Amino acid sequence: PYRLVAMLSLILPAGPGSHDLVWPGRQCYRCGRNPRPAGLTQSLIFSTNKCGGCAKLVHISGVSSGVVLPQQQQNLEPIDVTPYGVVAGVDEVGIGPLAGSVVACAVILDPSQPISDLNDSKLISEKARPKLAERICERALCWSLGSASVAEIDQLNVLAASHLAMQRAVAGLTITPDTILVDGNKTPGFGLPTIAIVKGDRRVAAISAASIVAKVSRDQQLYELSERFPGYGFERHKGYPTKQHLQALQELGPCPAHRRSFAPVQRVLAEQGVAL
Repeated sequence: PYRLVAMLSLILPAGPGSHDLVWPGRQCYRCGRNPRPAGLTQSLIFSTNKCGGCAKLVHISGVSSGVVLPQQQQNLEPIDVTPYGVVAGVDEVGIGPLAGSVVACAVILDPSQPISDLNDSKLISEKARPKLAERICERALCWSLGSASVAEIDQLNVLAASHLAMQRAVAGLTITPDTILVDGNKTPGFGLPTIAIVKGDRRVAAISAASIVAKVSRDQQLYELSERFPGYGFERHKGYPTKQHLQALQELGPCPAHRRSFAPVQRVLAEQGVAL
């Protein structure tokens, strides 16, 4: 129902040749070429202006704690990111739910096009988030989404899967940032200078923007899951372990979208005599 969903659909390849679609009205920030959306890589990568000549990120792998701001700076005061050069804000959504993927977003904002009302996505109403996400995607220099699947969550654990989603999101950026700013106190390895910022989604505009776009994208995924697997109420609780969700899980049993490594799902499977 939102224009943002149409924007996401435009850049997600639907078949042979679809990756050659040109993103309308945009040019690569560094080389000025006509941008092209990124293709589907590993799990899910969206990018607004994929340009081969500017995809300079090194191979990323592994997990690193990165640099954490000193304790005296770990408050809720806004952070001046000017000393860090071109920054990419990174955040994820979907650590706690019992179902669905983890989705991460990386955003490099355009200083010449400031965006008002940026904040932690959890502090913005569900009604307001899609329009704000659309504004972010239109005004940002570049942005990218990455995800880790339910199978990857069960295989790796949800924290490692969230780091994988962040790596995929950063890999989809077409501007190489000077510094990556990640919400939280741990970061994956990006091969670039990285700083973890506690409550960063309330203190750094680029991280706020990433949290909003990631949240809207994942919510859309859960709306789609609610149509594929009716009865669980995914469209309402977004996979989180609410009373309604736990009751539906007990009555209907887990569906393919549920994370088998999570205790509430494991308990139901055990009651059904399903081997884990």
